[in-house]
Amino acid sequence: MKERVQKILARAGLGSRRACEELIRAGRVQVNGRLATLGESAEARHDRITVDGVGLRLRREPTYIALHKPAGVVSTNRSQDGRPTVVDLVSSGTRLFPVGRLDADSEGLILLTDDGDVAQQLSHPRFGHEKEYRVQLNRAPDPAQLVAWRQGVVLDDMVRTAPAQVEMEGGSRSAWVRVTMKEGRKRQIRRTAEALGLNVLRLIRVRFGPLQLGALRPGEWRPVPPEAFRGLLPARRARATPPGRGPGAAGRRQGVRSPRRQRSVVEKE
Repeated sequence: MKERVQKILARAGLGSRRACEELIRAGRVQVNGRLATLGESAEARHDRITVDGVGLRLRREPTYIALHKPAGVVSTNRSQDGRPTVVDLVSSGTRLFPVGRLDADSEGLILLTDDGDVAQQLSHPRFGHEKEYRVQLNRAPDPAQLVAWRQGVVLDDMVRTAPAQVEMEGGSRSAWVRVTMKEGRKRQIRRTAEALGLNVLRLIRVRFGPLQLGALRPGEWRPVPPEAFRGLLPARRARATPPGRGPGAAGRRQGVRSPRRQRSVVEKE
C-alpha cells in the first residue's frame, strides 16, 4: 500500500513529518534512484528509499520515553553551545528526538521518540492537546490578574493568548499556580506573567497530552508503552520490515543523519 514519502520517513524515526518534508525539499531523499518530490507516494515494502544515500529501514515498534528535563538542559538533539541535551540524558539503542520543547530554564515532562506520527499529533496545534504546568511566581496573583490570565492577555508582539485554565495551589496566599492550556507560543507562560506584573521563578510541565510526569525526578526517565497513545492516532497500516531484518533490529541505529533542525511546530514555555 502506497503512502506519502514523508510519512514513511517519519515512521522510520527521522523526525516529524514536517522535518521529513524538509529532507525532501533539500534533495536528500531518493526513491528508486531518483530525487523524491514533496507529496510523492511510495510503497515501503518494495520501493528503495534512501536518505543521503543510505537505505531506509523501518522498525517494527517505535520507542517512547518520558523524561523529567532538568533546568539547564536544552530540548534539542544537538547542542550548539556545549550545554547538555535531553537526548544526552537517555540511554537508548535508537535515535530519538524530542517532541515539543521546554526552555532551558524550564523543567518537567518531555517525550523522546522515533515515531514521527505521534510527534506530529502531539506537537501540532491543530490537534489541541493540553499541556499542564506548575508555576511558581514571585508573589501570589490577585483576583484581577487571575481573571485576565484566564481570559487571555495581549503579549509584547500584540498577539492575544487563548483562554487558559489557571488555578491557585495551596490557597489564596500561595505563589504557586497550575496552568493548563493548548497553545504553545514561545515562552508564553513567562511572557504572560510579565504582562500581568508577575515573574516566573520556576516552571514545571506535569502533563503533555495523555502523558503524566508522575514521580519522575529531574534527570530521571521511564519507557512509555505504545498503549499510552492508543486512541491518539487512527489505525495504522502494518509496519513493513525489510527482508532479513527481524524483531531484534528495532534497537539498531539506522546510520542516517537526523535533520539538522527539527521544524515541527513546537512549544517553548
